[in-house]
Amino acid sequence: MAKRRNFTPEFKAELVLEVLSGATSQAELCRRHNLNENQLSQWKRQLLENASTLFDSTDKQSSDAEERIAHLEQLVGRLTVALDMQKKVSLDWLK
Repeated sequence: MAKRRNFTPEFKAELVLEVLSGATSQAELCRRHNLNENQLSQWKRQLLENASTLFDSTDKQSSDAEERIAHLEQLVGRLTVALDMQKKVSLDWLK
């Protein structure tokens, strides 16, 4: 049974940009790289659908990350307090 080929995102982007720029036809690229035209069409569609997210504000991403960090810090604090209490109870019980 043949192994599936894995293509890097860089390779996919390079091929799609080459087709979109008109430097090479889609059929030619598919022949050159032994690809199905449907596969290249799918990559092209994915790139065009997700292109607008490249220009999204990083403020929202950093805000989400800050919220997650704050939540995790609170969780670490609670776990630390619980562990300290458990250690004290264990020490008192051993005496």
